[in-house]
Amino acid sequence: MAEQFDLSHFEKSMIIREMSYADIPAILEMQQLCFPGMEPWKEEQLRSHLGVFAQGQIVAELDGKVIGSCSSLLINFDEYDDRHTWDDVTDGGYITNHNQDGYNMYGIEVMVHPEYRRMQVGQRLYEARKELARELNLKSIIIGGRIPNYHKHADEMSPREYVDSVSRHKIYDPVLTFQLMNGFQLMRINPGYLQDDKASGKYATLMEWNNVDYKPISKRHFKTSLPVRICVVQYLMRAINSFDDLANQVEYFVDVASDAHSDFVVFPEIFTTQLMSFLNEPSPSQAVRKLTEFTPQYIELFTDLAVRYNVNIIGGSHFVKEENDEIYNIAYLFRRDGSIDKQYKIHITPNERKWWGISAGDSVRVFDTDCGKIAIQICYDIEFPELARIATDMGANIIFSPFCTEDRQGYLRVRYCAQARAVENQIYTVISGTVGNLPQTENMDIQYAQSGIFAPSDFEFARDGIVGETNPNLEMVLIGDVDLEILRRQRQDGTVKQLKDRRHDVYRVEYKQD
Repeated sequence: MAEQFDLSHFEKSMIIREMSYADIPAILEMQQLCFPGMEPWKEEQLRSHLGVFAQGQIVAELDGKVIGSCSSLLINFDEYDDRHTWDDVTDGGYITNHNQDGYNMYGIEVMVHPEYRRMQVGQRLYEARKELARELNLKSIIIGGRIPNYHKHADEMSPREYVDSVSRHKIYDPVLTFQLMNGFQLMRINPGYLQDDKASGKYATLMEWNNVDYKPISKRHFKTSLPVRICVVQYLMRAINSFDDLANQVEYFVDVASDAHSDFVVFPEIFTTQLMSFLNEPSPSQAVRKLTEFTPQYIELFTDLAVRYNVNIIGGSHFVKEENDEIYNIAYLFRRDGSIDKQYKIHITPNERKWWGISAGDSVRVFDTDCGKIAIQICYDIEFPELARIATDMGANIIFSPFCTEDRQGYLRVRYCAQARAVENQIYTVISGTVGNLPQTENMDIQYAQSGIFAPSDFEFARDGIVGETNPNLEMVLIGDVDLEILRRQRQDGTVKQLKDRRHDVYRVEYKQD
C-alpha cells in the first residue's frame, strides 16, 4: 500500500552532544535571552572551557539549532570553603582550576532557549551530565542553583524559609523545583554566590546528586604524591668532527637520565650549533643554513633515543629551515611513545636576528605527556611573563626553558625570570644551558650557564624555591623530582594563591591565537 505522507517532512532531530567552538556565538546569544540583566559569558571563557574540559560542555541541538547548553568542571569539593562563590569555584568563569582527577562534577550553568522550554531540554542536559558522571566514575554532581523567584517573596521570608516552601511545593521556583525533581538534595544556602543575580538576592542553593554507581578507588592514601623526575643536562660545547660525535655525547646523557628512571631529560638551546665547529664556514648566516641540513638526522636521533631509553626528551632547540625558506629556532618534544611535537621560539633576540636572520614563531603551545601538560619556552621567551601566564591557563604544570647565554648577565636574566614565572603562576620551571666554548665558531665562541629546577615559594616546596641547581660552567647533569600533587594542592590551599586571586575584573592577558 502506498504511503500517504512522507514522514521525513515531519521528523525532528533532537541531539545532545559535546559543545564545539562553532557553537560559541549561538550560546552567547542564547545566554542574553536566558539571563537578562546578568553578565553573559565572554567568548574567551567558553573557549577556555573547551580547552580545559571539553567533555563537560554539552549542548542540545534541535534541527541544527543550539537550543540549550550546560557547563561543568571537575573538582574535589572538600578543598573549597563551605561559603564559596561562583567566582571561587570557576576561577572567574575560566575553569582553569579544573582537576581532571577530581571526585565531584560541579555544574556552573544550565540554560534553555526561551522559545524551546517545556520540551524537557533541561531534563536531557541533566541526564547527559549524570551519564558523564557515571562514565567518569565520579562521586557526585554539585551545583550552586539560583532561586530566581525569591525576589518576589524576599520581603516576607528569609532565603531558608523560601527554600523550605519550594521544597514542600508551596511555592514554585523554576530552577530549584526543577533541581529537586531531578534528584538533587539540598546541602546549604550560600550568600553572595553570584553578584549580579539580583533576582535570587545573590543567594544560591548548594545541591548534590549522588552517583549510586560510584566505585571508590584507592587513589589517595592520606596525602598522595605524583612525582615527576627531571634530568637537566648542562652541556659542554666543544669542537667535534662529525654528527656522530654529537650523537655519542647526546646518547651518553640520555642513558644517564634513563638509568635514573627520569621522566624527562632536557638539553639546552641551540646546542646543535656545536656542529658548526667542523663546517668550516666563516659566514654565520651561511653556517646556520648548513646547520639546518642536519635536521633530519637530529630528529631521527632523538626519536630513536626517546623510544629506546623510555624517556621524554626536550631536545634543546635546533635551527630549522622550513618551506618558506625562513629559518626558525625550534624546540622539539620527543615523547617516549615515539610521537613528536614542536615549539617555535616566539621572541628572537637582536643577536639571533643580526647574525643568523632567525624568524619568529607566533604560537604558544601546551603539550600532553604521560606526566601531565607541559610547555616549552626557549630562552628569551621566559623573560616575557605573558607567555607563561597563557601556558599556565592552558594547563601547563611545568615550563621547560632551554637557553644559551654567553655571559653571567644574560644567564641571570633567564634564571631570575624563570624563578619569577614559577612563583607568579604556581608552576615548576626548568632551565638548561650550555657551557664551554667553540673558539673557531663565529657568534658561539663563549658560553655561561648554571642550570636549575625551580618551584613556587611556599612551605611544601623547597626552602628557597630551588629544587636543584648545577655548579656554574661545568658539564654535568641535575636530577630532581617535582610533585604535581603538591602543586595542585597549593594552588587550592597555599599561603598565597596567585592564580585564584587574579583580578580578572581589572586586567587580563589576551591570547590572540586560536
